[in-house]
Amino acid sequence: MRSSSFIPSRRLPSSHAMQPWLLAILIAAARWMARKMAERRNRNALLELSDDQLKDIGLSRGQTESDVHVYSRY
Repeated sequence: MRSSSFIPSRRLPSSHAMQPWLLAILIAAARWMARKMAERRNRNALLELSDDQLKDIGLSRGQTESDVHVYSRY
């Protein structure tokens, strides 16, 4: 009779489970990326406005093209 050697399946130790700090970092990165994407959409929308439309909301073309977020109210 042949003896078969039984090899148990390897389980990852519990230390390899996703750590709470790693999840927090991933969530923070996703929020940062969403905020940057929203800022880009806002900036692109402002750049599409005419000078008269910008004047109506109290901005100049130079303010919309600067890196300073003068159109942000936060």
